[in-house]
Amino acid sequence: MSCEPPDIAALYEQWSGLVYRRILRFYPPQEAEEVLQEVFLRAMTRLDSFRGESSPATWLYRLTTRHCLNRVRNERRRRDLWREHCALSPPSSPASQEAVTFLRELWQGLDEELLMIGIAYHVDGMTHADIAALVGCSRRTVGNRLSALAALARQRGGCDD
Repeated sequence: MSCEPPDIAALYEQWSGLVYRRILRFYPPQEAEEVLQEVFLRAMTRLDSFRGESSPATWLYRLTTRHCLNRVRNERRRRDLWREHCALSPPSSPASQEAVTFLRELWQGLDEELLMIGIAYHVDGMTHADIAALVGCSRRTVGNRLSALAALARQRGGCDD
């Protein structure tokens, strides 16, 4: 494969739709366009990290996922600091909001690989084989990591399965 980094304009033209759809998993459409620009700005500054070992789509998918996860974590930290320093109590929430909160708290404590596997499987509906190719591990490892994630969720959720 070529060692020359791809052209950012060509990447944007060919893969911006894929990146945008990935961003929509994390953000509503009114924020997604801004995040899309952030991702491609990041891609432009990180072109040298593309080694050609995977397709540009896989590289952009990873870059997008990491960017969105970091952005979500940073937003969470800002909200927590705001509440802490302003003594605001969070509004009461329905059961679905409790589930979202539980998942966000669970996912914040995970290592990057386990988080990426969990999101790819549970949010994106990807197969074990697709996840293995994305993360760079075996299908068996993906299955083992998903089992570990489920056990951790049961443990933290207080379930007695």
